[in-house]
Amino acid sequence: MPEPRTAFSGTLAPGEDYDAVAFRDLDLTGARGAGARFLECGFESCDLTGADLAASRWTDTTLAQMRGVGTDLSEASLLDVTVRDARFGALTAYGSTWRRVTVRGGKIEFLNLRGATLRDVHFEDCQLIEPDVGGASLRDVTFSGCTLIGMQLHGAKLKGVDLSGARLVEPKGLTSLGGATISRLQLFELADALAEQLGITVSG
Repeated sequence: MPEPRTAFSGTLAPGEDYDAVAFRDLDLTGARGAGARFLECGFESCDLTGADLAASRWTDTTLAQMRGVGTDLSEASLLDVTVRDARFGALTAYGSTWRRVTVRGGKIEFLNLRGATLRDVHFEDCQLIEPDVGGASLRDVTFSGCTLIGMQLHGAKLKGVDLSGARLVEPKGLTSLGGATISRLQLFELADALAEQLGITVSG
C-alpha cells in the first residue's frame, strides 16, 4: 500500500471521499463521517470516541494505535484493512462487511458484530471482551493467540472458522459452533457448558 500523501486537517464530513490521506494524532471525538469513503488512507493514534462512521467504506487502509468509546461503524464496509494495537470500547459494527481484514494486537470491549459478514478475516494476539457475532456470517475467519471472553455466538453461521488458537472464556451460544475448528483441550474445557446448552444430562 502506498504511503498516504496528504495530512488531514479540518473535520470529517458525511459522504466525503478521502483518498491517500494521513490522519495522525488527531482528536476526532464526535466526528460525523457517516457514509464517508477512505481509500489508501492511514490512521495513527487518533481518538474516535463517539464518532459516527455508519455506512462508511474503508479500502486499503491501515489503522494503528487507534482508540475510542462508542464508535459507530454499523453497516460499514472494510476491504483490505489492517487494524493494529487498537483500544476500543462499545464498538458498534452490526451489519458491517469485513473482507480481507487483519486485527492484530490491542483490546476491544463489547464489539457488536451482530448480523455482520466476515470473509477472510484474521484476529491475531488481541483481546476481545464480550464480542457479539450473533446472527453474523463468518467464513475463513481465524483467531490466533487471542483471548475471547464471553463471546456470543447465538445464531451465527460459521464456515472455516478456526478458534483452536484462541483462549475461550465462558462463550455463549455454543450450539452455533458448527463449522468451527476447536482443539481437543477446548472441547474438554467446554464439554459441560456444551452439554448444558444442548440439554444433555451427564451422569456419574
